[in-house]
Amino acid sequence: MTGLVVCVAVLAAASAYGVLHRRRSGRIRVRGRDDGKRLGAAELGGRLGERATLVQFSSAFCAPCRATRRVLGEVADLVPGVTHVELDAEDNLDLVRVLDILKTPTVLVLDADGRIVRRAAGQPRKADVIAALGEAV
Repeated sequence: MTGLVVCVAVLAAASAYGVLHRRRSGRIRVRGRDDGKRLGAAELGGRLGERATLVQFSSAFCAPCRATRRVLGEVADLVPGVTHVELDAEDNLDLVRVLDILKTPTVLVLDADGRIVRRAAGQPRKADVIAALGEAV
């Protein structure tokens, strides 16, 4: 009987963790540890957008990274003054460590000056990205 209770408790805890993880994945949010951090053209390998820049950290075998690339590209085409930059996490390990990138895809929303104003770990939705751009500008 004790084994059954332990099994049910473990399954309940794992299910709760799975639901929580799924709800938080891809959510664009403000993170206190990003205050004051900036990225410039040197780190990005290109220019910043006039209004905002969407920086995506990806890896080679990441399926959600391909979908995120498509979503961010559509948003950059849709919203004037917004640029999308994709960086390979493996090729930019120093930057990954400094910015505390823990999973791919991770999307950073930068304002016109290159300050990090929002972040999403996981695949964000198009509407959430557009809303974050409205708050960042």
